[in-house]
Amino acid sequence: MKGRKANWILRVVAMTPLLLSAGCAMVGIHHVTQKDYAAQRRSDVLSTRALSDSTIQSLNVVALNRDTCAANFPRCTNTLLYSDGLNDERRLSALSELWLSFAIQIDRASKGEPISDTALDAYLQSARYAYAYLFYTARAPGERVFETRQSQVLSFYNYATQRAVASFFKLLPKLGTNWTSAPVAGWQLLKPDSDVYLGSGDHIPHDLIPAEGLRFSGLRNVYRRDGFGSEFVAIGATPPDTGPWRESNYVPMTAVLKFPGETLQSVLDTHDVRVYAKNPYIDSSISLDSQNIPLAANFTAAYGVWLAQSGFAKDSLRALFGRGGINKPEVLLMQPYDPNRLTVIMLHGLASSPEAWINVVNEVMGDEQLRHTYQVWEVYYPTNAPVAANLMQIRKAIDETLQHFDPSGRATASNHIVVIGHSMGGVIARLLVSSSDDKLWSVVPERPGLSDEQRKALRQRLAPYLQFEPMPQVSRAVFLAAPHRGTPVAQWKLARWIGGLIRLPLTLLEEGKNITDSMQGKNAEPGAAARIPNSIDNLSNEDPFIKASSTLPISPAVHYHTIVGIYKSNGPLAESDDGVVPYASAHLDGADSELSVPSWHDVQETPQAIIELRRILRLHANELHRLWPEGANSPQ
Repeated sequence: MKGRKANWILRVVAMTPLLLSAGCAMVGIHHVTQKDYAAQRRSDVLSTRALSDSTIQSLNVVALNRDTCAANFPRCTNTLLYSDGLNDERRLSALSELWLSFAIQIDRASKGEPISDTALDAYLQSARYAYAYLFYTARAPGERVFETRQSQVLSFYNYATQRAVASFFKLLPKLGTNWTSAPVAGWQLLKPDSDVYLGSGDHIPHDLIPAEGLRFSGLRNVYRRDGFGSEFVAIGATPPDTGPWRESNYVPMTAVLKFPGETLQSVLDTHDVRVYAKNPYIDSSISLDSQNIPLAANFTAAYGVWLAQSGFAKDSLRALFGRGGINKPEVLLMQPYDPNRLTVIMLHGLASSPEAWINVVNEVMGDEQLRHTYQVWEVYYPTNAPVAANLMQIRKAIDETLQHFDPSGRATASNHIVVIGHSMGGVIARLLVSSSDDKLWSVVPERPGLSDEQRKALRQRLAPYLQFEPMPQVSRAVFLAAPHRGTPVAQWKLARWIGGLIRLPLTLLEEGKNITDSMQGKNAEPGAAARIPNSIDNLSNEDPFIKASSTLPISPAVHYHTIVGIYKSNGPLAESDDGVVPYASAHLDGADSELSVPSWHDVQETPQAIIELRRILRLHANELHRLWPEGANSPQ
């Protein structure tokens, strides 16, 4: 009896694994941290180089796993594509990620070589499955707007598009312009559809840089818009030197891949693909499958790349000391000219360049309302020349630029212009909106023995520098840390030593000699000549020109504002300074507003000054009823 009982126990023990395996699976439970939960939800092939939890679950449903897919990728993707165990959304999203993972692995193995046809095909497969998921499944994108999975699939599409478009771009020189389609990696690439203008008639980029991985030192913020498509910086050819203007050839671009088809199956069957290149300043959305889809955009990258490749810092110093660099003013358009946007013109200060406005321009372009309302022009000029010479040449450059783009002068861009100037640029900006009458002739030294004819000739030669009226196109101005009445710093020993190193442009020296010759009277000693002051001379509070020009009236048609820096002030505001310019020199009676900011002389870079500039630009546009409505789809 005991033996039988023992045998029964042994049989039960032996059968226990079989009984357990035949019964219901045992379920355990454990908690994960909030960090791990978020990581699992968001993890995918782009963020962690591992397949997402959603794709792993879809593989499990059709009896696949990561290893079986790695061992036989074609069998894995075909099983997913034709299995009845998954709905379209789960099937297509998993296929998009699997093909993207496959493409990335091939790409990494190439070690910097151009994208192979196998990798390009895989990127296009990934983009097509993502495209089908987004637009050809039962639910529209708006019905999944809060779902993590749709955000992941959108990222798969955008990255695959970036890699494919970068590869297509390298083919464009071989294809030329006279083509409609071309075979690429087993696909038919249809001729791109583009509205990206790169300045001076150029529509085809000479270089294309993905914006996604770019980071910039010196720029506080990167302004972008989430959405559909891949963000690029498109770089055109250097514009020809046909005048003082330079249209931007660094332009933001958003690329979209479209796979033609009326139904889900026709999209999955097609091997045709077309690139749509969109300018995000013009296009905020694209129509796909009868839906208005918001476009992704990066509004900082093109500006950052342009500044990084400009060489402004070195050139501006070379120009100051007359050792090369720029020798006449240029009007640099930050975006291709738009007749329907208001214009902001910015003038930098002494020994500076457009880099002085690095964060100001970025903040304006990053503000959706201001971006659609304004276009920015930066005046780049040699800061060794005296104020009067730069004033005349800058005025001429702006006039020629306006005449070139708008001969009739009727465009929005040519009227109600806002001029913004920092430091010496602020002095020039004020003179652009002032009237000289005959008040500056006192700075010309009297020369005895001049005949009436000689006096007339001298006056004609000096008139472009000393006689001017306000620019009629300008209706608002902002002056930042501008030494309207000069600064005693210009008389300091160090400033005078630097001033002694400045070499004036040869053309200005020649003009100075001509003026000197015109001033020679009958009794003048041979070789007598008038010294031409340089920019540092002009900025002294004892300089005759700065004294005379500080009293000139600003046009009553112009609203003006001042922003001043206050550096380590312990006393009354009227006795303060920004380390370079006294408050008493920067202050202007009659200003619509004045803001004092705790800052050194480079006040234009402070957040407070930038906020104030944005306020003033909004005010200006509102008064003209031109401010672009917040949240509007696209500019007109």
